[in-house]
Amino acid sequence: MNTDLLHRDRIDIFRRKIFDFYDDNRRSFPWRQTCDRYAVMVSEIMLQQTQAERVAQKYGLWMERFPDTATLASSSLRDVLALWSGLGYNSRGQRLQSCARAVMERFGGEVPADPAELKTLPGIGDYTCRSIPVFADNLDLAAVDTNIRRIIIHEFALPEDTPKRQIQAAAEQLLPPGRSRDWHNALMDYGSLCLTSRTTGIRPQTRQSKFQGSKRWYRGRLLRELVASEQLLLEEIGERYGDCPWGFREIVDGLVRDGLVDEVESANGKGRVLRIRE
Repeated sequence: MNTDLLHRDRIDIFRRKIFDFYDDNRRSFPWRQTCDRYAVMVSEIMLQQTQAERVAQKYGLWMERFPDTATLASSSLRDVLALWSGLGYNSRGQRLQSCARAVMERFGGEVPADPAELKTLPGIGDYTCRSIPVFADNLDLAAVDTNIRRIIIHEFALPEDTPKRQIQAAAEQLLPPGRSRDWHNALMDYGSLCLTSRTTGIRPQTRQSKFQGSKRWYRGRLLRELVASEQLLLEEIGERYGDCPWGFREIVDGLVRDGLVDEVESANGKGRVLRIRE
């Protein structure tokens, strides 16, 4: 790693630059107005692979319908997926509900602050297990997402293939003690408004494929139909999704495997049907 990064003066200059930008350009989102750990967890999972502006349209509705872990844990998957629709990657909505159920069973309904405990929950990875206590509790932890990775690489002239552990170490050195929440919000705004992937040429480590006509598109389309219906005959699904390049069977099998739907015999004996898992 570039040893200049360790120089205290350079770290101080960088911190001032980011906070000055934040003072003039900070964005306002509803999840920035709360320190409730459950509410922060909801926002962080919603923000995975989804633009903040789209999340802002759903977040308030979600918190009205599922205001706490107990409500979310006891709700039907159908209700969860119905409200999640439009955010993409429906399995994230399912995992968020699984998180709530695990929190009820193992932590008495209170989302933990310990990253090691958070990481044991469904859908919580290296970044989210840190970001939740950062934004909820202002803990002195460094959470590195694609925005922050890009900022560190660009601002300190690091190679794009710099190992993850070194980026994490740099983020920890740059973190201003006692200001973790503001620091991460400032970095998010700087990366989203100024130092974008387009302006820097630094690409994310994982890139989303074209959505229209993709496997995700077909999955989402079928799930929306199932949320709106009690059940659908497999034969009807096969006719309706005959243009699917992967074949409707692969889409169905994936949804069943992911625990989103069940495939069962119909009650009237007319064939096998799909329905949202209870």
